[in-house]
Amino acid sequence: MQTSEILKKVRKVEIKTRGLSQNIFAGQYHSAFKGRGMAFSEVREYQFGDDIRSIDWNVTARFNRPYVKIFEEERELTIMLLIDVSGSGDFGTRGSSKREMITEIAATLAFSAIQNNDKVGVILFSDRVEKFIVPQKGRKHILYIIRELLNFQPQSRRTDVSFVLKYFTNAIKKRSTAFLISDFICEDFEKAAMIASRKHDLIAMQVYDACDAGLPNVGLMKMEDSETGQSMYVDTSDKNVRKAYEKYWQNSQERNRKIFSKNKVDMVSVSTDEDYVKALIALFRMRG
Repeated sequence: MQTSEILKKVRKVEIKTRGLSQNIFAGQYHSAFKGRGMAFSEVREYQFGDDIRSIDWNVTARFNRPYVKIFEEERELTIMLLIDVSGSGDFGTRGSSKREMITEIAATLAFSAIQNNDKVGVILFSDRVEKFIVPQKGRKHILYIIRELLNFQPQSRRTDVSFVLKYFTNAIKKRSTAFLISDFICEDFEKAAMIASRKHDLIAMQVYDACDAGLPNVGLMKMEDSETGQSMYVDTSDKNVRKAYEKYWQNSQERNRKIFSKNKVDMVSVSTDEDYVKALIALFRMRG
C-alpha cells in the first residue's frame, strides 16, 4: 500500500473514530474505567458535615483550628490494546473484514483514552508478539497506532492468545486496563487469562464473521484455513455438516465465556455485519 493511500485510510479512520469517542463515549469511558484510587490533593478548613476521619491533625495543631485533607480521584490510566493480527483477521464475508473492524474499535478506544489523559500502548500478536508499542499520550501517537494497524504485515498467520497474555503479564509491571481484541478462534488459554486478570483489569472483545458461526447452504464450497493455508471442499447442502460446524462454534464460544466469567473478565462479541458502537456502549454500561 502506498504512503498516500495509507494516509487517506488513517484520516478516514480518525474522522470516524475520533467523532465517536468525543460524541458518544466521552462520559461513559470516564465512568467505566476508573483510576487507581484517591490521591491527596490539598487541605482546607473543616466545614460542617465533613468526615472527622479526614482531619489533618498536624495542620490542625499548627493553626489551632480544624483542617481536613481533600482527596481527588487519581485518574490517569495505562490502556493496553492486545490486538490479534493473525491470518483469520483478513476474513470477512459481509461489510468489512475482521481486521478492519478491529482497527476501528481499537482507534475508538484509543481516542477515548487520550481524551481522558490516559496513556495507550499496543501489543500486536499472532502466535508470537509481532510488535510492542510503548504506552504514550497524544493524537500523534494514536495516528501512529492506526497506521500500524492498517498496514502491519505479521510474520506468522497463526494465533496464540495464551502466549500474548503471558508476555503482557510479564512486560507490563504496573496494573493497567487491557483490551484483548480477537476472534478467539484458538486453543485453550484459561491459565494465562487467570494470571493476567489477577494483575490487570482485563476486558475481552470478540470480533467474528457470520460465517465463523454457521455455514450458508450453497452446495459444494472450497474452504481455506487462513492461518494454516490448508484447503478442502465441503458440501454445505448436507444438513449434518452444517450442524457439526455450528456445534463446534457453539462449544468454543461456551468454553471462552466460561474462561472469562470464571476470571471476572468482561466480554462482548460483535459480528462484522453488526454495529460495533452498540457493543462498546454495552461494555461501558456493564462496567459503569
